[in-house]
Amino acid sequence: MALSSSGHPATTRLLFSLLLVGSAAGLPERAAIDRVNRRGPSLGLVMSYVDEATALQASGYFQPWRALPFVDLYGRRYHIGSIRGVNVIYALTGQRRLNAAVTVQTLIDVFSVSGIVHYGTAGSCNDSISFGDVSVPRLVAYTGAWTWKKFRSPRESSAELSFGEYNVPDGGGGENLLGSLKYRNEELYSAGKPMEEVFWLPVHSAWFRTAEQLTVELERCNDTFCLPTAPRIVYGLKGSSADMFLDNAEYRKFLFQEFGVSTMDEESAAVVMTATSPGIPVIVFRGVSDLAGGEPTWSSTSLMNLASINALKVAVEFIAAVGKHSSTASVKR
Repeated sequence: MALSSSGHPATTRLLFSLLLVGSAAGLPERAAIDRVNRRGPSLGLVMSYVDEATALQASGYFQPWRALPFVDLYGRRYHIGSIRGVNVIYALTGQRRLNAAVTVQTLIDVFSVSGIVHYGTAGSCNDSISFGDVSVPRLVAYTGAWTWKKFRSPRESSAELSFGEYNVPDGGGGENLLGSLKYRNEELYSAGKPMEEVFWLPVHSAWFRTAEQLTVELERCNDTFCLPTAPRIVYGLKGSSADMFLDNAEYRKFLFQEFGVSTMDEESAAVVMTATSPGIPVIVFRGVSDLAGGEPTWSSTSLMNLASINALKVAVEFIAAVGKHSSTASVKR
């Protein structure tokens, strides 16, 4: 539910009192929010893991707003400032889709936000993308919603996971008491539209085209490891999200074969869906830190930092590009 000054004043004050814990300036609840919004629209920047937030804090890209550097809401800290001269409010969401959705919804409802930029790390599902690369997906899906089918139920579609096909030593056939899983669509509620069931969620098309024009030199090395080749930005792949950390080679192969997804994470679909519902532009940048099952043990720990930094670098250049386009459009108007 959006909070606006057009609602009943007493109700609005009560809601803000429940929402707000405090601000850096110690201002009354509504005054702190109003002061931030008087700066003008901001881009919302969200990440899920502490390492991803640490990469931003250590980079020097983000310049806190001295007048009011943060506001605390729902136990989360929303940092107020700018990146490359563009107003930005960033927040660490926490892991999995509920945390991600709550954080993005708060940004949209409480602050004057013109779009949501999401960056972080992801596991690779196939060899279309390598360690250290940054994926800018065109489509993302939530692959953690299933209907559990009974043992010996007939197969209804290709998008089903049949456990019997993974029996050992009889893999590739037979039956299994776990039966099978049928993947479900999400119910998308959008402003001015009837509810529709969707599987794929697209990022904002104009923002995606802007991202395609970026030229960013990505990092090849961190303090502990150097990649054998220079990483790259890969555009237009598919990503998937689910409330689990995927570390299984057979399941990641299944996801690629059935859905064509190249990366797996826990939050991207929730971020995109939450922003899409009210029509807020949204885009995703995911750095590959590991192979989602079946990789050497060093990859996820050694490359987490490097993948975070590379995803952040692309996100920062995108923010600068969007800010430049907005300024140019304002001058023309």
